[in-house]
Amino acid sequence: MVVCAHPDDAEIGAGGTTSLWARNGCEISYVVCTTGSSGSNDEAMTSEKIVDIRRREQADAADVIGVTNLVMLPYPDGMLETNREFLGDIVKAIRTYRPVVIFTHDPFRFDGFNHRDHRNTGMTVQDAVYPYARDHLHFPEQLEEGLEPHIVSDVFFWHADEPNVVVDITSSIDTRIDALSKHVSQVPGLSRQSGSDRGIRDRAKSVAEGFEFDYGEAFRRISARRRRR
Repeated sequence: MVVCAHPDDAEIGAGGTTSLWARNGCEISYVVCTTGSSGSNDEAMTSEKIVDIRRREQADAADVIGVTNLVMLPYPDGMLETNREFLGDIVKAIRTYRPVVIFTHDPFRFDGFNHRDHRNTGMTVQDAVYPYARDHLHFPEQLEEGLEPHIVSDVFFWHADEPNVVVDITSSIDTRIDALSKHVSQVPGLSRQSGSDRGIRDRAKSVAEGFEFDYGEAFRRISARRRRR
């Protein structure tokens, strides 16, 4: 499962890894937490128009990645709060799709700015994994809906200051770029043929320095706490 704040964050953060895993038979679920309502530098654009555009772009990008389940939550940009409503939405998604691994924003970045929506998403995901989705006495109304507690094995945070895992995405970086190119409102002109993908490739190449592959994605991996016996 990938839980991201905005449309296009999933492909930026973990597009190479998730497309590779999808190709190898994993079921990939996306939870996109905002509508992308403020995601435009075009002064003629309105929030109403950009929401529909970004919804379509995200659906097209998810198809390229190989996503099975796409959930788009209704929160406006800049209005993600670490509150019970948002937490309940993420717990419900976890209990519904029952992922082994979750990819999301690292909320603990200090080396540079970190978007508030990104911080709140990463923090809420970590809280949802432990203890809220795991323990049956949290959100018991979901159990009445048939959603059983679920234990996530690992969380992979992208854009971490100190990553501890690097994934070889040499065979899937083209798919990552193809998926990102669907977000035309955000990255106009991007394609493998245009040459505008050079920055993406350069960053992925720098991540792979010291390894025996060409391109990588880096994460800070933590293992979720298991139930005490």
